[in-house]
Amino acid sequence: MGLFNALEASASALSAERQRAEVVAANLANAESTRTDNGIGPFRRKLVVFSSPAPSRFQLLLTGLNKLTGGRLGGVRLTKVIEDPAPPIVRYEPGHPDADPNGYVAYPAINPVQEMVDLMGAVRAYQLNASAVNASKQMIQQSLDILK
Repeated sequence: MGLFNALEASASALSAERQRAEVVAANLANAESTRTDNGIGPFRRKLVVFSSPAPSRFQLLLTGLNKLTGGRLGGVRLTKVIEDPAPPIVRYEPGHPDADPNGYVAYPAINPVQEMVDLMGAVRAYQLNASAVNASKQMIQQSLDILK
C-alpha cells in the first residue's frame, strides 16, 4: 500500500461525509415543511447511500499484483440520495393553510433527535478522516526526511 493511497481514501471519505452532513442539515431545516417547492405534499426525509468506487479495468487486470503489494484502498463515495419511504405524520390542524378538507396536515416524518445523531456521526467521521490525512502527511514528510 502506497502512502498516497491512504490520502486518497481519506479524501474521498471527507467528501462523502461533507455531503452526508449537508443532507442531514437539509432534513433538519425542512422538519416542519408541509409543502415542497412544487406544492405537492410535505418534504420527504433524504437518506444517503455510500459505496466503494468500482475498480478500474487496469486494477482488475492486476489483481495478482495488487494482492502482492497489499492492494489499493478504494475509499468511499456517495452513490445517491434517496427519499425515506416512511409515510408523513398527520396532525389535526383545521386552520392551517395546507390542511386537507378534513382538517389534517401532513408533516415530514423527520425526528430531530435522530437527525442530530446522524449529523454528529457525520461530523465525527469527518474529524477522524481529517486526522488520518494529517497522519498520512506526517508519514510522507518523515519518509522524505529519511531520504535526505
